Amino acid sequence: MKLDTPMASESKKPDQELVTKDSIRAMRRSYGEAGLSEQSAGMDPINLFHHWLHEASENLMIVEANAMVLSTSIDNQPVSRTVLLKDVHHSGFTFFTNYLSRKAKAISDNPNVSLLFPWYAMERQVIVTGKAKKVSEEESAEYFATRPWGSQIGAWASSQSDELESREVLEARYQEYAKKYPQDQLVPKPDHWGGYLVEPTSIEFWQGRYSRLHDRLRFEGSAKDWRRTRLNP
Repeated sequence: MKLDTPMASESKKPDQELVTKDSIRAMRRSYGEAGLSEQSAGMDPINLFHHWLHEASENLMIVEANAMVLSTSIDNQPVSRTVLLKDVHHSGFTFFTNYLSRKAKAISDNPNVSLLFPWYAMERQVIVTGKAKKVSEEESAEYFATRPWGSQIGAWASSQSDELESREVLEARYQEYAKKYPQDQLVPKPDHWGGYLVEPTSIEFWQGRYSRLHDRLRFEGSAKDWRRTRLNP
């Protein structure tokens, strides 16, 4: 029997918009009553960040609380991508990557970067601006040794950001290094892999509030001398 109703995949015209301008503009929500006061924030943004990060890690709606958007600039062109925070202390925020990647080349050209922690489920975000510099080889090797074996092999197999002929080529390289460094043996850290420390010059905490009257507290300065100001939403 022939059905008159077309399949879902066939019913959509090629030029049909799935999301319209009006539907995008209608995407809004009212934020809650939980605010951010100067008293609760204190004068140490790193301590406040630790508190917010812990709360984000306990929130089941947030998949990776330590995921952050790293923005760099090269040839006056900003570029953003998501990386994972691996340490935070009063000296700054640490992440690890391939030193031959696009982000590393951008940092070499211009070390001024920003980090964005988008904790939407909690109506919060944190924006960090500062300078990125490489951490010591000892720190990079120490962290590399704690990575899962598969991630260690992946660091050897991937020429991050370079053009790739096919997925099969990447898989073949992975198998090559997996045979070279079996799972029961020590995998050395590649020379082209390591960490960056972002030394903050400003840290801004944003808490969503009703009627778009959000709370924004910005800390500027350094670990020895932070100045706190409230900004208009």
